[in-house]
Amino acid sequence: MVALFMEQHLLSLIIFLPLLASFLVLCLPSARVNAFRWITFLTTFVQLGLAIWIWRLFDQKAAGFQLVEESDWISMTLGGFGHLSIDYLLGIDGFSLPMLLLSALVLCIGAISSWTIDHQQKGYFALYLLLSSTIMGCFAALDFFLFYLFFEFMLLPMYFLIGIWGGPRKDYASIKFFLYTFGGSLFILLVMIGLYLSVMDPQETAVQLGLISQGGIANQSVLLQVQMLLSLNQIAPGNIVHTFDIRAMMDAHNYLPGSIFGFTDDITLFNIPARLVGFLSIFLGFAVKLPVVPVHTWLPDAHVEAPTPVSVILAGVLLKIGSYGFFRIAYGIFPDGAMNYAWWIGLVGMISIIYGAFLALAMNDLKKMIAYSSVSHMGFVLLGLASLTPEGVSGAIYQSFSHGILSALLFLLVGVLYDRTHDRRIDSYQGLASATPQYTVVVTVAFFASLGLPGFSGFVGELFTLVGGFHSGAIPRWMAAVSTLGIVLSAAYFLWTLQRIFFGKFWLREPDKTALLTDLVTREKLMLIPLVMLAIVFGLFPSVIFDM
Repeated sequence: MVALFMEQHLLSLIIFLPLLASFLVLCLPSARVNAFRWITFLTTFVQLGLAIWIWRLFDQKAAGFQLVEESDWISMTLGGFGHLSIDYLLGIDGFSLPMLLLSALVLCIGAISSWTIDHQQKGYFALYLLLSSTIMGCFAALDFFLFYLFFEFMLLPMYFLIGIWGGPRKDYASIKFFLYTFGGSLFILLVMIGLYLSVMDPQETAVQLGLISQGGIANQSVLLQVQMLLSLNQIAPGNIVHTFDIRAMMDAHNYLPGSIFGFTDDITLFNIPARLVGFLSIFLGFAVKLPVVPVHTWLPDAHVEAPTPVSVILAGVLLKIGSYGFFRIAYGIFPDGAMNYAWWIGLVGMISIIYGAFLALAMNDLKKMIAYSSVSHMGFVLLGLASLTPEGVSGAIYQSFSHGILSALLFLLVGVLYDRTHDRRIDSYQGLASATPQYTVVVTVAFFASLGLPGFSGFVGELFTLVGGFHSGAIPRWMAAVSTLGIVLSAAYFLWTLQRIFFGKFWLREPDKTALLTDLVTREKLMLIPLVMLAIVFGLFPSVIFDM
């Protein structure tokens, strides 16, 4: 009975378990530092176990969303304006499931990395668990209002995690991160309100029309009947139930005739059809989170100032919420906008790939170099999306997943070095291979995986996005051709860094720190080895993700 109940509410468990643990941390005395660490690790470890359980239950042959949890949350009668319906609605499909697995893995590894936090641990671990809860909520929510709540609430713990536990310029970095992301989310909010006014819930509207009883489930014929009545303007406004259900927003037959985002060109904003304006607004909101050029400038500052575990979460998971928003909302709800602006999206993706790579090549700060490499690599996601081909879109999804693994690995490796010497400058080191052979091996694997060497996950994502770009009728082939330069540039900055830091005669800018340069300890191996293995496994067996 308990197992059945858990199966029916697995998504709720994976979301709210960290929230309960966060409250537990807050209730304990501040001196119980080890308790905070173990509660956080065990909670994220259980979260990972729940994610694997969800993956085992997932039916790859079934269509639509699975493990759906739905219940009325907010219902309100608005008189002549119809009815308001906001549901507690969760579900997963073949795209959200890999993101859920990735998040659970990175959060668990980030919890291990967080054991080095040496001040105000109670507040740190409580916020970390709160962040874990909101991240899972973003990937599982199918109600736009619920998704937006998780998306916005995620800013709160990130702001404090950077602003309190960050580096010397933490105040500037945290405020910049908050303002950029919050500003972008306002565009999403405006579109969400417009969609709510434009979309009908056919199930609940059927109840209002008396076609089914309260609590009943409308069959396909009843839903089609309601949609037909809507298209003929034969439903009184007072009987229409407006909804934030993303599934309803994906169906063109649920849009009210004459509504702002209805499928006509009658309503324009700034002399542009309203649906295209809606797509551009959603695109801009999630472009800040991805991020893409030119709204990327918050990312290097946030990464450089954030503590290592927060950088890991930021690069490994939070950037993926931007790509997830493109897939689930921008492209899922506004496919006409995606087709209309494919050329421009491809151009922005290409510019992000090349510009981010050149910036990475110019960096002397190891952490900032990896931050700019993230801008470059996430540009491939946009290129694949713009292609509008099965290869390109599948490659974009795979690139998003792969980058989560590899960026988390890279930032952990920077943290290993910084914890010992408190120096991230590339020109401060030489010949580290002789002093730290195990660390050198892991860095070498991470660098080669990130530059797209065949046999690693990074190669698969970039290959398919480029194939999709060359095969696309939506973007010109020269965009894909120019984007291949990003792979060459990534090889240049990764190999240049590898050669400068690890090869040649051993030398440190500050010789008195030589004794601090010990090789990997057990805790660090527990963080790094699983990510290295996954980068290889998903490079050799990409069907594990593609089959989803």
